[in-house]
Amino acid sequence: MDETYHELKVTPSAQQELFLDFLQTLFPDAIEIGEKSLVLRSGEPLDEIGWGVQEFAAALSQKLGEKIEVTVDLSEKRNEDWIAKYKASIRPVEIGEFYLYPSWESPASGKINIMIDPALAFGSGHHETTAGCLEAIGRRVGRGSTMLDVGCGSGVLGIAAAKLGAVVDACDTDPLAVENALKNFELNGCRARKIWEGSAGSSKERYDTVVANIVADILCMIAKDLKARTKEGGILILSGILDTKEKSVEEAFGDMELLETIAKNEWRTKIYKNKERNGG
Repeated sequence: MDETYHELKVTPSAQQELFLDFLQTLFPDAIEIGEKSLVLRSGEPLDEIGWGVQEFAAALSQKLGEKIEVTVDLSEKRNEDWIAKYKASIRPVEIGEFYLYPSWESPASGKINIMIDPALAFGSGHHETTAGCLEAIGRRVGRGSTMLDVGCGSGVLGIAAAKLGAVVDACDTDPLAVENALKNFELNGCRARKIWEGSAGSSKERYDTVVANIVADILCMIAKDLKARTKEGGILILSGILDTKEKSVEEAFGDMELLETIAKNEWRTKIYKNKERNGG
């Protein structure tokens, strides 16, 4: 083992999920997902990735029409068993009837257990957006119903629905996410009917429930597709919404009936009912 390793800490002012997606295209190893920062560790220097993150922030600012700032901290540290330290810091989380736990912990008695490793996954119940979606799924998804998970990431939301007896489809534009979701479904002893690389618009089916935990700007961009995939009278669960973006989401989905808003710190999960057919 080398005496030192390189660490890159990326702290964006907004759109953490988009920065995570970008970093995953450049960095093949595990990325630690903190409340505000993303941390990469490697035996090789990470200077070029740090430069790429700053360029990405500038391009993202221009694309979204808002200033996205990012702090990039590069350091060289003495080696220690940081993986063991990270594992010790991750505890299981209970969300309604669901119990999410990492592979090095034990399942809980009397709960719907979902095994997800936060250090390696694309999403876990430790983030407010995922927790809000899990609460909504626990209350709104039933046995035999159909659900589409748009931007499925780790597959945790689809796994939760499958364990409730739903028929689950899922999609993600990132092929690594699709691979990760397939693996997690298998690890949890359940299956999705189909998981594909691509968007919700690739499907022509309509679902009892559609869930999309992405970011507010993208939710607004794909609003038409999300509505089209939701059955008349069906439920649409949206998350990844910062409180500062809540109004724009409400405007984009104003033709649907807002049933509930789940607030967790600055994050919002919004539950809509599709009142009328929105095309198909």
